[in-house]
Formats: sequence, structure tokens, C-alpha cells
Amino acid sequence: MHLILFIVFAGLCLAGAINLLLQTHPINSALSLVVVMSSLAVLYLMLGAEFLAAAQIIVYAGAIMVLFTFVVMLLNAGREERTLGSRAAKALGLPAVAVVLSVIATVILKAQGLEPVALSDNITSTTDLSKVLFHELLLPFEVTSVLILIAILGAVALARPAGDEHGRRTGVEK
Repeated sequence: MHLILFIVFAGLCLAGAINLLLQTHPINSALSLVVVMSSLAVLYLMLGAEFLAAAQIIVYAGAIMVLFTFVVMLLNAGREERTLGSRAAKALGLPAVAVVLSVIATVILKAQGLEPVALSDNITSTTDLSKVLFHELLLPFEVTSVLILIAILGAVALARPAGDEHGRRTGVEK
């Protein structure tokens, strides 16, 4: 059962990533990224990492993707213009892909003789992790949320039309 679920959600993750690259509209790309993040959360859940799965959904698929979507909508981005790409990317891209695939193949082939690693008894529970996060690391956690709020305000300020100092659209009378 685990193998079937892994194949389904890994395939969904790969399909979402490929769709993300092929889309020309930014909103569709952001929605494809939500599919990728959600699939990764299910894969984390299958590995027994409940906290990582919940954080993946709440932080990445939730907050960050909402931020991306709002920024794209505020900037009023339209369809992308397709180009043939640069010569440098074509010249370096194929050899780089070949090197990465050969390194991955080498690691997989050398790892065939290794025995599986057993889990130890020192597995941290979600309760212990939340106590550390919300007691000892509360200040960095809150600073991060303030930084995200500043990024949202910056995106709104950048998306405002030119010549608009008071938040009103130019040319509109009350």
C-alpha cells in the first residue's frame, strides 16, 4: 500500500513540477506549485514526519503560496513571453544535466550493497518539537512573521500606480 501511495504522490509531485515549468500564466504556475507542496506533505506523512507534513501544508502550501499569488495579482502580471533561451544556457545546460544524472546514478549504484538503517528510539515527538518552537524559539518565529508582513506591504507599495502618494488611484475624484 505504501509503495502505491508513494508512486501516486511522487508522480503527482513530478507532474506538478513539470506543469509549473510549462505554464505561461503565473497564477497557473503558482497553483501547480501548490500541488507540488501538497504532494510533498503527503510524502513526509508517509515517512512518519507528521510535524514536517503539517508545516509543509501550513507554511508553504498555505502562507507562502498565498503570498506568491497576491504578489502576482497585485503586479498584474500577464502571460510570459516565450523566448528561445540564451546560447550559454543551451551550451551549459545539457552537460550540467548529464553530470548531475551521472552523479545520481553513481550514488545509487554504490548504495546497492548497503543495509537499511534502523530507526532509533530517540524520535522527537510533535509535542516536544512544539514546546521548543513556541517557548525557546518564539522570538525568531515572531520575527519571521513580521518579515513576511513587511514583504507583503512592500509588494503592495510596489504595485501601487505611479503618482499615488495617499493610496488613491490617480484620476479618480471623490
